[in-house]
Amino acid sequence: ILISLGKAAGAMTRAAMEMTGGRITHGVCVPKHAAPDLAAFTNIEVVIGSHPVPGAGSLQAGKRIQDLVSGLNPDDLVLVLLSGGGSSLAVLPAQGITLEDIQQTTSILLRAGATINEINAVRKHLDRIKGGGLLTMAEPARVVTLILSDVVGNPLDVIASGPTVPDPTTFRQALEVVERAAAHGVIPAPVLEHLRKGARGMLSETLKPEDQTTALGFTHIVGSN
Repeated sequence: ILISLGKAAGAMTRAAMEMTGGRITHGVCVPKHAAPDLAAFTNIEVVIGSHPVPGAGSLQAGKRIQDLVSGLNPDDLVLVLLSGGGSSLAVLPAQGITLEDIQQTTSILLRAGATINEINAVRKHLDRIKGGGLLTMAEPARVVTLILSDVVGNPLDVIASGPTVPDPTTFRQALEVVERAAAHGVIPAPVLEHLRKGARGMLSETLKPEDQTTALGFTHIVGSN
């Protein structure tokens, strides 16, 4: 199964399909722009996402990714191709959070000048794909992630909000980021409520290094700044 996500998703998908010799049975490619050169690969669905603020296509992509990795078995292999912009191009909001909540929060964080690390700490705690969520969804399948990094220092948990790697950030840190950004706009009430509940230990944290699920993932950076 192939999942390609980011501004380089089209090119990465084409290369993967050509190099794997028909081993990929089906997948989804989520770029920022149309990828007509993938038309020959009829088993790959292309869903156009939005960047830097997610849109309806991003939500559709998130749901499609969830569908593809649900109900897998230990013999399945998920090939994830990540590049810059992946955080916005696919979203799957946590329970009680809407796409509009994430759109408004993202816009405020950008306006407030939050760093990419800060923005993605928030994203990881509002979204079921990010912060190792994709790896958890795919369990017990194995997941191989190949990355084109656009983040200085190549922190795996920050690139595309780390959908297949452990997340060192916490609900408390994400809450602190949005509380600082609140001076630049109104943070949606469901977002504040969700992060506060998480900070009080009422919600499960994102995937952490000690979680056994991390053993199912292999990650490699194939290119960086």
